[in-house]
Amino acid sequence: MGATRRTSAPRPTAGQIDALVRASRAFVGMAAASVAELDDGVTIPQLRVLVMVHTRGPLNLSAVADALEVNPSNASRTCDRLIRAGLLDRREAPEDRRNLTLTLTDEGRRLVEKLTRQRRNAIERVLRKMEVPDREQLSEALDKFATAAGEPADDSVTLIWHPTR
Repeated sequence: MGATRRTSAPRPTAGQIDALVRASRAFVGMAAASVAELDDGVTIPQLRVLVMVHTRGPLNLSAVADALEVNPSNASRTCDRLIRAGLLDRREAPEDRRNLTLTLTDEGRRLVEKLTRQRRNAIERVLRKMEVPDREQLSEALDKFATAAGEPADDSVTLIWHPTR
């Protein structure tokens, strides 16, 4: 049985990269504006944790640390602050009491949903300025980009991009 050969796509052009960098500035601007509207003192890493738990379901500290690319003690401190703020809940996992499971509180869920609404409204305002065929093409391309970046396919609330490893 022969080995399967993998062919790689040609390297992206500078123009392609520049276009995505420019678009990312627009997305970051919309993200920053929606975070600023929250006015609740939650940091970007804390929001990332809340969004991860919202989109992926209950997580343990190891998964949070891996996703944030920090050591477990930093992830633990971030989660402890969210627990004290009443946004995150920590419980022993039923299958392994040594493993802690992190879930959103009702207040944490409301915060993520509010941020999502603000972000969606900002994106809708921009999309309304585009022609319908361009929107469709953009949507398909960004869906493929998000998949390549490791974002869940059915996720409509991922707010803060985390790089793939």
